[in-house]
Amino acid sequence: MTAEPSPEAVSQFVERFAGVLANSGVPTMSARVMGAMLVSPTGTMTAAELAEALTISQPAVSGAVRQLLQVSFISRERLPGSRKDHYRIREDVFAAILERRNQALSEWESISRSGASLFGSGSPVGTRLTEAADFFAFIHTDMEQMIKNWRTEHPR
Repeated sequence: MTAEPSPEAVSQFVERFAGVLANSGVPTMSARVMGAMLVSPTGTMTAAELAEALTISQPAVSGAVRQLLQVSFISRERLPGSRKDHYRIREDVFAAILERRNQALSEWESISRSGASLFGSGSPVGTRLTEAADFFAFIHTDMEQMIKNWRTEHPR
């Protein structure tokens, strides 16, 4: 049996985890909230618990939670007998993150193809944009299949 990590070790892990997410484009406060919720024993936390765990203000928590709710990475719920909102991290949050990134790849492909058409496929600009569109399409298709494979191998 592994010993419970110290609060300091947990805090350091959450900050390192948040840093990795932030370097990938997730807003810093949202990344910190995700990290804290990920290591929560129940996977749920109130705004007050998040503020305390991360030593941040309630407005900072509110903004991060709002952003995470909008992209469906967390959900809001009320526990029986509680008057406070509890936030729960989505079980498949990382697949959901990659799905959103994959949607962006599809949009990048589309705009690149539009630009290639605008400039002409034989022009230097058109050639670059066609290559970009082909790359985005290639990655999009592979990512879509990987997410399907993951969900097949790891059903909820």
